[in-house]
Amino acid sequence: MHRSDTMLKQQAEIIADYDLKIKEITADISQTKKLIDQLSFARIGLFLAEILLFILLVSVADDGLHIFIQIGLLLPVIAFAFIVRKQSKLDKEVDYKKQLLWVYQNEWDILNGSANGYDHGEVFESETHPYTSDLDIFGNASLFALINRCSTKNGNQVLAKSLSEKSTRNKILLRQEAVKEMIGKIEETYSFRAHLHGYDAEKIEQIKMQLKFQLGKQLEFVAGKFLRLYVKSVPYISIALILAGLFISSAFWKILVIFCIIHGGWNVLVGSKVNKVFYSFGGSSNLLSGYASAILWTEKQNWKSEYTLGLLDSNIPVSKEIKGLSKIIQNFDARLNIIVGSVLNVLLLWDLRCCINLDNWYKSSSKDVVAALDHLGDFEELISLATTAHNQPDWVFPVIADQFELTTTQVGHPLINKKIRVSNDFNLTAEPTVDIVTGSNMAGKSTFLRTLGINMVLAYAGAPVCAQSMRLSVFSINTYMRIKDSLNESTSTFKAELNRLKMILDHVVKDRDTLVLIDEMLRGTNSRDKYLGSKVFIEKLIAEKTPALFATHDLQLADLIIDHPKAVRNFHFDIQITDGEMKFDYLLKHGPCKTFNAAILLKEIGLTLD
Repeated sequence: MHRSDTMLKQQAEIIADYDLKIKEITADISQTKKLIDQLSFARIGLFLAEILLFILLVSVADDGLHIFIQIGLLLPVIAFAFIVRKQSKLDKEVDYKKQLLWVYQNEWDILNGSANGYDHGEVFESETHPYTSDLDIFGNASLFALINRCSTKNGNQVLAKSLSEKSTRNKILLRQEAVKEMIGKIEETYSFRAHLHGYDAEKIEQIKMQLKFQLGKQLEFVAGKFLRLYVKSVPYISIALILAGLFISSAFWKILVIFCIIHGGWNVLVGSKVNKVFYSFGGSSNLLSGYASAILWTEKQNWKSEYTLGLLDSNIPVSKEIKGLSKIIQNFDARLNIIVGSVLNVLLLWDLRCCINLDNWYKSSSKDVVAALDHLGDFEELISLATTAHNQPDWVFPVIADQFELTTTQVGHPLINKKIRVSNDFNLTAEPTVDIVTGSNMAGKSTFLRTLGINMVLAYAGAPVCAQSMRLSVFSINTYMRIKDSLNESTSTFKAELNRLKMILDHVVKDRDTLVLIDEMLRGTNSRDKYLGSKVFIEKLIAEKTPALFATHDLQLADLIIDHPKAVRNFHFDIQITDGEMKFDYLLKHGPCKTFNAAILLKEIGLTLD
């Protein structure tokens, strides 16, 4: 079987596996929802049973039966509380399974040509970056949109940085090792992603900022020893007064009322301080619980790769600490119910108790928690690359050479559907050359330059590349492809082109490992100046020994090989014309182009060239 057919079969099996997971989790959610409905009916039944028992209590005169019914009144209440707790647990389970279903469905959608449901990275787009705009790294239909699996803000930022900043050979190799290890755990990563998806990413950022810079100062009002001792003793005092009122004297009820009024006033006095603390965390219990589950997974794995082990820089189980914070916030959320919150505050000083617990937690755990929350993004980024590798079994990890090299076989563009993708072989020589690529419109010149560039970006991120093989050293990529004018900055196309050329020349001088990709230079000027400008620029690259691929329609530039036989190479993409119709094979060939399609295209709109 041909390699491409084999890979298509493998990917079909991967899609079928996602489809099976989707069906299984859908059925599981449906079954759990049925159980929740049954428990809801049981709650109604218990409520009716409690009413019936109460009616019996007030209607029965027999003292023995009266006591028996009183005891019986407790049973529905206990059962009701148990069912509520069970139902709450099942509700959380359904919420988690819905997120897991989303994760599986998203993978299925991506492999079937739909858009990725994660962020596409529009915020990272930049026209001034050396290559990200020209190579479609960020934004809709971009590389980031294809591979991103990050729910956290930090994860998106880490992935964007990996795709837009120059790395080192050692770091790339370490990241490759980490991604390969993550591929071996790919089935477990879906659960990790489900625990993080569906929450407000800005809320966790707010919590991190609160822990880093604000919470310590905000909790200074609960630092007093007397306050802490009193709040700790309040529950015992309240219980003692209630029991005394029941069994000793009704006078204790009056004392309890005074006690509650004092507490109510106290809560009013500290209310603004409590609110500052609460509104930074309130309602985030489920979010923190999900993040804790994700961190727990990272802690339980027997990691081997040096890069991944470097992300686990805490000596304590941080997941347990976050669970503790989640529990405190869950208790704090009781104040959201006005009636329950009021009763708890006047009897137990509930808000102050939660603030004291939060202060104790903050002093012992906050630094490790912030670091662990940040590192979740690093794991997400590795999972993004590993998931892409899993979904694309025909992609390979490149060899990162320590000396000048770029050799690749059957390299294709990762954003083009593999059913229509055309792959090519290419290599640089031992010494840097400027490779001039000529050819007709739509023949594939621009796509080929982007194909090389985008795969190099993948390689430097530690990811597999869309090729049969690739060996390359670490280059600084500089591109010149989509040059736009700017009305806001009163910049013409020609001025924008000059600015880009200056940027490239500056980088060439600063970094001797620069690789330049240029598509049709100096479009904003006349043909003579365009040729002369392109010629002098190419000769500058030759003088600086900077490797470059230079796509152009200008055949005169191909003649530079005469003056620079060792520093210039010619390649082309051509067309085949059959019965006046154009056909493209998109295959890179040696030498300058001989066939162009402008005359045919002009003829189609009624213009004929002599």
